[in-house]
Amino acid sequence: MVTFVLLFNLIILLNFDVISRSLNFFDKPDGKLRKHKNPVSLLGGLIILINIYLITFILNLLDLNDQIFSGQFLYIFIILNTFFYIVGAVDDISNLSPNLKLILISGSFLITVYFFPEIKLELIKISFLEKNYYFNSYSILFLLLSFSLLSNAMNMFDGINLQLILFSIFVFITFIINSFFSLFFILLSICLCSLGILNYKNKIFLGDGGSYLLSSIIGCTFIYQYKYFDNYLHGDEIFIILLIPSIDMLRLFMVRSLNKKNPFKGDLNHFHHIVNNYFKNRNLTVLLTIIMCILPSLLMVIKVKTYYIFIISVIVYTSLITSLKKKNIK
Repeated sequence: MVTFVLLFNLIILLNFDVISRSLNFFDKPDGKLRKHKNPVSLLGGLIILINIYLITFILNLLDLNDQIFSGQFLYIFIILNTFFYIVGAVDDISNLSPNLKLILISGSFLITVYFFPEIKLELIKISFLEKNYYFNSYSILFLLLSFSLLSNAMNMFDGINLQLILFSIFVFITFIINSFFSLFFILLSICLCSLGILNYKNKIFLGDGGSYLLSSIIGCTFIYQYKYFDNYLHGDEIFIILLIPSIDMLRLFMVRSLNKKNPFKGDLNHFHHIVNNYFKNRNLTVLLTIIMCILPSLLMVIKVKTYYIFIISVIVYTSLITSLKKKNIK
């Protein structure tokens, strides 16, 4: 099975120039937010989606049901992933307004919940509190907000080559270590590694389709493990894993709102932009941002309380942003 998925992605990797020219789905530079010199293929999200279909089919064919979502949740996973990819791909093609994207993402989630209410969460558990917090009638609202914010955080984090791919692989490794569908995420990581090679060579972008799709994969997995696994990650632990993309998104929302701009409209004020403006080295920038993403989880491994991790991470993040912005001005 691993050999088959490896071979499938190797064929795509070796024949990618022909495939990209045939499908003719490119991101063209505009000199503003899109500063690459030549058109770059936007097939990253589609390749991930095809891999999900393929891996899911093979696992079911081989009766490895313990390595994939079970029951109705499998349909939720496939349908929501497809919806999120389509919304992102349409945005890649038509450059949708931020408000319309938010409406389409929200609508995709609500349609899925309407037909498959199994996705709902009954409660949330915090690792350092004994009390459980029940959602009652607010479960859909909480999940809608969570998926909307996660999709935007992942999309905003995809502003420099390799960054979102490496972050997603890091989250997948977290799933693998915790035995949350280990084989599925090992196989999907093969796909991301292949895309990483092409992305590093500036031959492919994930695009909005890819970033929204990855947010759906990660969001669905966090919900499923919370509902059905005994060794589940608590709500605050999930937040720590997603901490750096999340606080960068919240900072951007606040800064844009204070400047009376649409909080969802793109700019060049992201954490990776600030770091890259200082180092003038994309490889070093990605290395620093990924280390920043991994460190909070490493602190969790050595049993540091999540509220301490949050405080430490926010202080380090804020200090870096402030220091680098001052030095960039000079």
